[in-house]
Amino acid sequence: MANITLKNVTKRFDKLETIHGVNLKLCDGEFVVFVGPSGCGKSTLLRLIAGLEEITEGVIEIADKNMNNVAPANRGVAMVFQSYALYPHMSVRENMSFGMEMRGESKENIHTRITKASHILQLDELLDRKPRQLSGGQRQRVAIGRAIVREPDVFLFDEPLSNLDAELRVDMRIQIAQLHAKLKTTMIYVTHDQVEAMTLADKIVVLRAGHIEQVGSPMDLYHNPNNAFVAGFIGSPKMNFLPALISDIEADNSVMVAFNEQKIPFKIQSDKLSIGDPVTLGFRPEHIHLAKQENGFHFDITVDVAEHLGGISYLYSQVEDNKVIIEISGENLLASGDVLSVGIKQSDCYLFDQAGKTLIDRALPNR
Repeated sequence: MANITLKNVTKRFDKLETIHGVNLKLCDGEFVVFVGPSGCGKSTLLRLIAGLEEITEGVIEIADKNMNNVAPANRGVAMVFQSYALYPHMSVRENMSFGMEMRGESKENIHTRITKASHILQLDELLDRKPRQLSGGQRQRVAIGRAIVREPDVFLFDEPLSNLDAELRVDMRIQIAQLHAKLKTTMIYVTHDQVEAMTLADKIVVLRAGHIEQVGSPMDLYHNPNNAFVAGFIGSPKMNFLPALISDIEADNSVMVAFNEQKIPFKIQSDKLSIGDPVTLGFRPEHIHLAKQENGFHFDITVDVAEHLGGISYLYSQVEDNKVIIEISGENLLASGDVLSVGIKQSDCYLFDQAGKTLIDRALPNR
């Protein structure tokens, strides 16, 4: 069972602490994605699990065994890096077999593992080529194949698609998802691309400045974020945020939220708000309607930029110096300079306090 447990894991470089007491439990066979902005600590956390960096404090367990003093080669993990790191003078077959040869494994075992991995990754016709004869996507498949032949308990991916163009990224994303479905092995995948996180993960771990902000399924994080940071990071395009105020408070924690000379009731989770307190109103681009909505907010906008992508279009505007993005049908060919009224249903709104903590508990939609 390749479950992974992190207990109060801390990492310091001299006096600079980059990972702050992380606690996390990952189950056997899960596809887990570490996501967050550059510098949030996701790659450092992955390297700590791999043993490529020593932890300063805490415990890392893999398959219920303490790995703090275990060498990387003995942790049962295989890592795929951002750079392909292939030996240029070796063929694909030799690149995949090199590690096993160094460990003294039999030729029969090496042949069996390479045959299995090349079949899974569709590398059979490429085994005798050198890396210079391969495309970027093919090289990345070879790097993944080199990890597969080790038959690890855990696969670790450190932004493996960042060097590929957009089309190849989509293709490789699908292949990695299919690989996980076939192998059913625990995988941890690091990316700053929340689209990759949403499409690949069973579980997403959102990191910021060395802290875990939230852990959950992609849909849980999308529909019920803990705070404005998670709400703004998960979803593409990102969530819109506008300033609002608490205008009235009822005894049952119902409040009236005032925005654009309108007041809408919300049932909130906090009893620490006061009349006049500023709050942040959040709503996703796909939840904005080109018409006023009953029991909701509405406002007028002037389109600054319109992006028409075929099936959908994105409109960019400003509301009280705050950027607003609207997603509409591609059949609606609005253009720069157009003025229109838009509305958001109360049920599609999010609400955050001054610290960014969510104030509304939203249920996941029925499947």
